[in-house]
Amino acid sequence: MIRCPGCDRGFTRCGLSQHISKTRRRGCQNLHQSLQTLTAFRPAQVASSLAPNTGPDSRHAADGPIGDESGSEDENNSTEGSGSELSSQQGDSANGVWAPFRSQCDWEFARWAKMCGATATAVTALLAIPELVNKLGLSYRTSVELNNLIDKALPGRPSFQCENLTIGGEDLQFHYRDIVPCIRALFGNPEFAHELVFAPERHYTDAERTCRIYSEMHTGDWWWSVQTSLEARNAGATVIPLIISSDKTQLTHFRDKEAYPIYLGIGNIPKGTRRKPSRSAQMLIGYIPTTKLTSITSHAARRRALANLFHSCMAKVLEPIHAYGEIGLAMLSGDGTWRRCHPVFATFVGDYPEQVLVTCTYRGRCPKCLVPANQLGNYTHFPARNHVDAIDTYISAGEGIRQFRAACRKAGLKSIFRPFWSALPLVDIFISITPDVLHQLLQGVVKRLTAWLTTILGAAEVDARCRSLPPNHHVSLFPNGIASLSQISGKQHKDICRFLLGLVLNVALPGGQLPSRLIRAARALLDFVYLAQYPSHTSKTLQRLEDCLARFHENKDIFIDLGVCEHLNLPKIHSMLHYRSSITLFGTTDNYNTEQSERLHIDFTKDAYRATNRKDEYTQMTAWLERREKIRIHTAFIEWQQQCYPTSSSTLMTSTRPPQVGMRYLKMTQHPTVKAVTFDELAASYGAVDFQDALADFIALVNYPGASVATLRTRAADTLLPFRSVPVFHRIKYSSSETSEDSEIVDSAVIRPEQKDARGCTVPQRFDTVLVRGNRIAQVRVVFQIPTKVVHDVFFHDAPTHLAYVEWFSPLSPTPDINHLMYKVSRLMDGGRRRAAVIPVGSIIGSVHLIPRFGPVTPDWNSFSVLEQCSIFYVNSFSDQDNYLRFG
Repeated sequence: MIRCPGCDRGFTRCGLSQHISKTRRRGCQNLHQSLQTLTAFRPAQVASSLAPNTGPDSRHAADGPIGDESGSEDENNSTEGSGSELSSQQGDSANGVWAPFRSQCDWEFARWAKMCGATATAVTALLAIPELVNKLGLSYRTSVELNNLIDKALPGRPSFQCENLTIGGEDLQFHYRDIVPCIRALFGNPEFAHELVFAPERHYTDAERTCRIYSEMHTGDWWWSVQTSLEARNAGATVIPLIISSDKTQLTHFRDKEAYPIYLGIGNIPKGTRRKPSRSAQMLIGYIPTTKLTSITSHAARRRALANLFHSCMAKVLEPIHAYGEIGLAMLSGDGTWRRCHPVFATFVGDYPEQVLVTCTYRGRCPKCLVPANQLGNYTHFPARNHVDAIDTYISAGEGIRQFRAACRKAGLKSIFRPFWSALPLVDIFISITPDVLHQLLQGVVKRLTAWLTTILGAAEVDARCRSLPPNHHVSLFPNGIASLSQISGKQHKDICRFLLGLVLNVALPGGQLPSRLIRAARALLDFVYLAQYPSHTSKTLQRLEDCLARFHENKDIFIDLGVCEHLNLPKIHSMLHYRSSITLFGTTDNYNTEQSERLHIDFTKDAYRATNRKDEYTQMTAWLERREKIRIHTAFIEWQQQCYPTSSSTLMTSTRPPQVGMRYLKMTQHPTVKAVTFDELAASYGAVDFQDALADFIALVNYPGASVATLRTRAADTLLPFRSVPVFHRIKYSSSETSEDSEIVDSAVIRPEQKDARGCTVPQRFDTVLVRGNRIAQVRVVFQIPTKVVHDVFFHDAPTHLAYVEWFSPLSPTPDINHLMYKVSRLMDGGRRRAAVIPVGSIIGSVHLIPRFGPVTPDWNSFSVLEQCSIFYVNSFSDQDNYLRFG
């Protein structure tokens, strides 16, 4: 037991940190405040029994200070001494589940008022209903009283500060948070205690350690390098990699208001947790002032002023970590352990305009290397920009403005007075610029490729082919085509990637040119886009990523030869050269994708703006955010008390296995979609023309498993079916988990005839294609059950519950096509009839998408008839990750 100095109460493991951060006792609050201001490392005793299993803490003696071990590898491939504990604190939950609210009703009303979008006027009007407050037992009568209660009585994250700025004659306000308490709030959150990572690790696929695995940030080389550098000076360091992101976003549909938020995340929290807005694992730490500076008439001077404004604001936010990056400061992690932490700027997440702004480079140039503008389209690696040289250039600002600008021009840098990163320790800003899958690949490369292919094929042909693609669970259809789309989102470009290659098959090029180079270039780009988004990479998949890039550059000139572009000297094309190095340094791209910050804009900026009266909006937005954070924290605290959260501090590492086909679990509805469908209706509406013969063959096979083919045919011919209808199911589903909790539908196949919806409109038929064990492709026509009353009369032994009547395609071609690398299949026919069979639904692995072999598209082809009208198809390996791993 450990006693709190503020109240002298005893606590068990991990409770003291939560007690002092959430208590309302004055003495304990003072203790919490004093701990928050602790900025220097104080040697403390290490409780070896509490040491986590991510580092060699247990090697330190329990009765002495942390030793000076070197930063070499240990048995677990983590840096020795890293993540060391300074001391451990223990505690217990506070009394009163709903305090400071009177009751559960009082609390739930407050949470509804702040989390469900109700305006302050609406809440006050509701509370003004006679007797409502008294009957519900509420402790507030207006929205203002509720706000005061939340502001004064609930613990929250660090408050925003406001600093007045004057630039170009305009008075601006900069709202920001002190970054050190923000880091403490994330690092010390008990919700993340079992997930936090304290030390870098090297993962391998083999015992010989020849093939590395890169996944989370701590599996990359950057963390290892920083850890080694710090350990060489003073053992026992815990690195906190700071992930900073910023991006302008529109607040109104008329684009007359915009915001410039800055977000903070830490690499110690796994990427899966950081990606979920509901976990609040990323924080808003500031709003950079947005202004046009119209008072400055010179465009060049205006651009310099805006760039300097950005860097000044970023410098103000990051200033507190200048000293702590190298010397460290004591921080309490969520498991109740004190550690000497070193917050280090790790990555900047932003789109291309943000990247050149941060690195002080020019548009049309690479923010990471010294490639000339006219060679951006070449497959050549150029020297990286040098961080030290850049700082030396900016030091010359004191020699005079002319000399300074001349030195900046010579170095290819903008004349920024003081870049925010110039004083940050252990930082190389050019390395810290990370790939941006959303803007560079989806909104960049894929957007360009789609436009080029549309120009080559013609808009009418592209749209006709889009309308002829069959439906699939993973593939979004574009019934009106894609040529006329505007303002395409990143998600839509992802959807287009799933079938874009299929649109190029058998295309006729002008001048009689062979389409092989075009198909290879398109396939290479799409392969790169898919591989770049892998959640886990190995040395081999990274080499494959590089091979795809090389294959694209071998065939890229086809776009110039066809006249769809004059050159390929585009920064987004060039950026693909840096993906491999960034992944080896900082882990896979989902650690720093701008899709996350785009999602954060909704919660932290757009929703916050809508909650204001549009006057002095940033003051209202920050207050609104602080109150919502307090509600979220108090919600988690109440759940922790009610559910008796375990206090174990063991670290649960997320899986870093290379990508592989995921486990799926068959899910069928308890009751059939149609209770009884006759055999005649199965043939007429479902197309199951040989249903009775196929079912007889299946019954014979189940009842006589060891019989010869001739015997089975005889037994099938003698089989009489004691029923004339079967219950039918219209969907097969696959979930990610066997249990219903946390279960997600990851795949499905739809099997339904033409029918009418509730409004009387015709819903076309749909019979999806699936992959059956043995790598066989089939089209499902009926999913059914044998009627319960006769099932024991039909089968001698136990039989599968759910059966499927399928029509077979030919086995996959021995090798994929040499250009587009897809396998070809065709309908299997017997005497002019499609070959069919009844199989257990359990033998179906999942859905598969087929792309018809296009020639001149027949006008009557459409998404719901093409499987009946076309006979030769290609297996689409881009429909989803599992099929990409199988057929890609």
